[in-house]
Amino acid sequence: MPTLMLLLTVGYIDSTLAHAVAAAYLFAVLDERSWRRLKKLPALLMSPLISNSLNVFLMYALPGGTLIRFWATSLCTMLCCVLWARWAWRLGFWRALSAVSMAGVFQVSLTPLTRFLFRNIFVDNEILQFAAVTAIACVVVALATALLYRLHFGRWFRLLMEEAPGPRRMALLFFTLACVMEMFFWLQVRGLQEEYFALYYLLVLMTVVLITGLVLNLAQWFNSVRKMEAQWDIIAQQQLYERDLEAIRREVRGFRHDYKNLLAGLSEQADAGELDQLRAALSELDTGFDHRIGEKIRASAQIGNLRVPQVRSLLLSKLAAMGDQGVDCRLEVLYPVESVGMDPWDFVRCLGVLLDNAAEAALETGTPWVETVLLAQGDALSLRVSNPYAGAVDPDRLWAEGGSTKGEGRGLGLPGYQRILAQYPNASASTSWAGGVFVQELRVEGKP
Repeated sequence: MPTLMLLLTVGYIDSTLAHAVAAAYLFAVLDERSWRRLKKLPALLMSPLISNSLNVFLMYALPGGTLIRFWATSLCTMLCCVLWARWAWRLGFWRALSAVSMAGVFQVSLTPLTRFLFRNIFVDNEILQFAAVTAIACVVVALATALLYRLHFGRWFRLLMEEAPGPRRMALLFFTLACVMEMFFWLQVRGLQEEYFALYYLLVLMTVVLITGLVLNLAQWFNSVRKMEAQWDIIAQQQLYERDLEAIRREVRGFRHDYKNLLAGLSEQADAGELDQLRAALSELDTGFDHRIGEKIRASAQIGNLRVPQVRSLLLSKLAAMGDQGVDCRLEVLYPVESVGMDPWDFVRCLGVLLDNAAEAALETGTPWVETVLLAQGDALSLRVSNPYAGAVDPDRLWAEGGSTKGEGRGLGLPGYQRILAQYPNASASTSWAGGVFVQELRVEGKP
C-alpha cells in the first residue's frame, strides 16, 4: 500500500485538477461572464482537501470497501461544491445542486480520457506525462466551455432552473444524470480493457451529448410554453383594454346627457345671481368629470403610449390585480415607448418582479400605493417603481437568494431579476429608500 504522504499529495493534486475542471464547467453552466467570481475560487480548495482526506481514511478503515469509498468521496465532493456554489452565486440549495450536478456531468466525461492518457503516453517519464495530459485536458475543457457559451447553454440552463416547476425535482433529475456519469467512470475504475476504450468513450460522449440536448430542449419547451401563455394573456388584456374604452364611451354619453341638465341648472343660478352656489356647482362638475371620465382617459392615454405588446399586457394585468387588492395605482408613460432595449420577455419578467414586490410591500402599510414611471429618451428607457414601505432594509440580505424585505424565504424574485440583468451590459439597476418610500430603478440604454 502506498505511503500516507504519497496518498495525500498525489490524491490532493489529482482532486484539485478535477475541481478546477468542474469550476470551469460551472462557470459555463451558470453563464457567468464576470471575473469577480474568480476571487472566490480559493475557498473551493477546501473541497479536495476534505474529500481526499476522507478517501485516505476510508482506505485504511475499509481496505476492501472500494465501492463504498468511491461513492462516499464522490458525494462528499459534490456536497462541498454545492455549498461553495451556493455561497459564491448566492443560490438556493436545490439550484446549486442542479448547477453542480450539470457541471459534474461534463467534468466526469473528461476523467476517463485523462486516465487513459496516463496509462498510455510517456509512461516512463512522469513529469512529461503529467505536463502533456494536463495540457490536453486544458485544451479539451477550453473547447468544451467555449462551445457551451456559443450555444448559450448557461442562459437556457438558468431559464430551466427558474421557470421549471419545482427546483427540488429539477435538482434530483440533474443529480441522477450526474450519478449515471459516475457509474460510467466506475466501469473504467473497475478495469476496463484497453481494446474497448474507444467504444466506451464514444458511449460516454454520446451520453453527454444526449444530456446536453435534453437540457436545451426542456428549457426551450418551457420557454415556448411561457411565451404561449403570455400570448394568451396579451389577448385577454387587449380585450380588457377594449372594455375600458367602451366604458369610457358609455360614460361620455351619460355625462353628455347629464351635462345638458347641469347647464340648465347653472343658467338659472347665474340669472339669480347665486355666485357661491354657481362656483360650488362648477367645482362639483369638474370633480365629477375627473372621477368618472378623466382618470380613465388619462390611464388609457398612458397605456396607449406603450407600444410593446408584452409590456402593455403585463401592466394592464398588474394594474387590474393591484386595483382589486385596494392598491392605488399610478402610471406615467409620458412619451411613446417603442422598444425596451432588451428581450421583451426578459424585461417583462423584471417588471413583473418589481411590481409584485412593490404591491406586496405596499399592502403592509396604511395607505397602499404603487407608482410606475416609464420614460423613453431616445434609445434609452428608464423604469421606476415606487411604493411605501414601513420597516428597515438590510442591503446585504436584499439580493441574497431567499432574502427579502418581506420576510424569510420570500425574496426569490430579486436575485432572479439581478441574474437577468447580468446578461445585458446595457442595463443598470439601482435601489433606494428614504422617507418611508422604497424605489427600484432600471435603466436600459440602446441595444444589448
